[in-house]
Amino acid sequence: MGNDSVYTKTRTFDPFPFPAATDEQQVAIGAIAEELDAHRKRVLEAHPHLTLTGLYNVLERLKAGARPDDLDDKERRIFDDGLVLILKELHERLDVAVAEAYGWPVDLPEEEVLARLVALNTERAKEEKRGLVRWLRPEYQIPRFGSEKEKAKQLEADLGGAAEVAIPGAKPAFPSGDAEQTAFVLNALVEAGAALNAADIAARFKQGQKVRPAVTSVLASLYRIGLISTADGGKTFAWRRAA
Repeated sequence: MGNDSVYTKTRTFDPFPFPAATDEQQVAIGAIAEELDAHRKRVLEAHPHLTLTGLYNVLERLKAGARPDDLDDKERRIFDDGLVLILKELHERLDVAVAEAYGWPVDLPEEEVLARLVALNTERAKEEKRGLVRWLRPEYQIPRFGSEKEKAKQLEADLGGAAEVAIPGAKPAFPSGDAEQTAFVLNALVEAGAALNAADIAARFKQGQKVRPAVTSVLASLYRIGLISTADGGKTFAWRRAA
């Protein structure tokens, strides 16, 4: 209440310019973060008098240059029971890993970090206007917020790259495997952006209406699990866009 700071996801988290980390960097950051989380949970469970606020108040004292002998009795107990030196070391490792993901020196002053984040946020906003979105969790975000083209690509990735890249002007062959057929049918619906029937989809493939029964079977399966919808009792189907 009053003038207290309020966290708002859409103003704080959503537009935050996270680093374009490589797969290896993501794994490294995730591993350290999990180790950090486990450490905090472990000491908090073992010592009921500890709180996260207390731990980080002592950590900030150390980062400001205080030595363990400079702490008062209450702070020293938190320092000892909370294994704050380990907490400090984990945060330092995390800082290094994140700085490497951004491609920045690890010892930048806070003001410079903030300035770079603001500049990167501006750059990312320009990228998004051009259609380039650096999704943080593509498997979750793209089906809900991505473009139809991005949804099709993500679907292909989710199914293990099952769909083939069609040659411009040539119809692709309808595949024989279940996963591949599912990917092709869903891609057809996503690309169409409108309701299609089995004949419409079959016509998109080299074999034409010969694959209509297989397409019909795939449509029925997709409808049962809720990935597609019908507004005319099953005559045509459309990609179910996430709300």
